[in-house]
Amino acid sequence: MPARPLVLIAILAAAPAVAHAQVYESQQHTFRVTTVTDGLEHPWAVAFLPDGRLLITERPGRLQLVEPDTGERTRVRGVPEVAARGQGGLLDVILHPDYDDNGWLYLSYAAAGDGGAATHVSRARLGDGRLQDRQELLVATPFMDSSKHFGSRMAFDEQGYLYVTSGERGRRDQAQRLDGHLGKVIRLTDDGQIPADNPFLDHPEARPGLYTTGHRNPQGMARHPETGAIWIHEHGPRGGDEINILEAGENYGWPETTFGREYYGPEIAPDPPVAGYVSPIHHWTPSIAPSGMAFYTGDAFPQWQGDLFVGALAHTHLRRVVLDGDEVVAEEELLDERGQRIRDVAQGPDGLLYVLVDAADAPLLRLEPVDE
Repeated sequence: MPARPLVLIAILAAAPAVAHAQVYESQQHTFRVTTVTDGLEHPWAVAFLPDGRLLITERPGRLQLVEPDTGERTRVRGVPEVAARGQGGLLDVILHPDYDDNGWLYLSYAAAGDGGAATHVSRARLGDGRLQDRQELLVATPFMDSSKHFGSRMAFDEQGYLYVTSGERGRRDQAQRLDGHLGKVIRLTDDGQIPADNPFLDHPEARPGLYTTGHRNPQGMARHPETGAIWIHEHGPRGGDEINILEAGENYGWPETTFGREYYGPEIAPDPPVAGYVSPIHHWTPSIAPSGMAFYTGDAFPQWQGDLFVGALAHTHLRRVVLDGDEVVAEEELLDERGQRIRDVAQGPDGLLYVLVDAADAPLLRLEPVDE
C-alpha cells in the first residue's frame, strides 16, 4: 500500500474574548463554555440517550445518568466489577445504532483475571436505574500484569459491526502477534460473534476477531459521517501520536515504524513510511496524548461542519482538525487556557459539543455558540 502523505500545518490557539468570562474567540466561532455537571471522578466517556439524558463512565467503576438541563445525576446499578488501577477501570460507553428498538448499550472496561487484567466488552439494557440482561462479548486476551494501554474505544460501522480498540498493554511485541488481541482493532457482530468476512479467518495462528494490527494504544475512534470509514487515533511514545483510517487486514506498524522515540531519548524504529506498514494520515510530534474523537456535523457551529475534534491530555486542550477529504490541512487549539486534560469529546443531539475533563474532581463542559 502506498504511504499516505503527511502535511505540515500551522497551529493557532483560540484566546478567551474576556478573561474573567467563559467566552472564547476561535478562528471561526465565538462560543461560551458552561458546566453541565461537575464532581466527576476521572470520567472517561459520554454517550447520549434518545431522550437527551447523558451516560458518563467514571474510571473507578461508576456509570452516571445525567440530566442535561439540571446536571443532576443518578448512579446506575449493575455495572460489572472493574480493575480500577492505573489507566484501567470503567472506560467507554456507546449505544447500539438501533437503540430505540433494542435498548442495547455497550461498555468497555478493564477487569481482573488470570493473574492480571484485560479489556472486556459487555452489553446490557438500562431499566429501573440498573443494567439488565448483561452479556459479555469480548475478553481481549492475553491477560497482563500491567495497568496501562487498555485502548478500549468502540464504534459501530454502517453495517452494524462493532469495532473495539485494544492497546498492547505496554508489551510492544504483542502488537505484531496474531495469537492475541493486544495492539489490535477487533471487529465483532453486535452480539459478539465473528463476522464472516473478517480478514484473518483463514490464518491458522490468528484470533478470528482481529481486524487490524500494529497499534499501540488507540483511545479515539469515530465513523466518518460521509465515507463511513472508521478513523482512530493512538498514543505514541514521546511523539508519534497518529491518526489512522482502518482498512481490513492492514498493519499500522507499531513498534516496527513510528515517529515516536523512547522516553529516555533514542529512536525506536524508522519513521514511516516503511514497506509493509500503513503510514498515518497525520501525526503529532511532540505528543499531545489524544483521547476522544468526534466528527462535527451539527448546525450550532456551521463553520465547524466536517471538522474532527480530539481531546488532548498532555497539552490540555481541545484540538480542532480541519480536513480536506482524508488530508489534514489545518488545526486549532481550543480551551488551552483552562489547563484541563480533555478525555472525551462528543456531539450532542442538540448540535453542541460536550467535553469531558480528566481529573479527580472533573466537570462535563458544553460549548455553546454566542450570537455574532
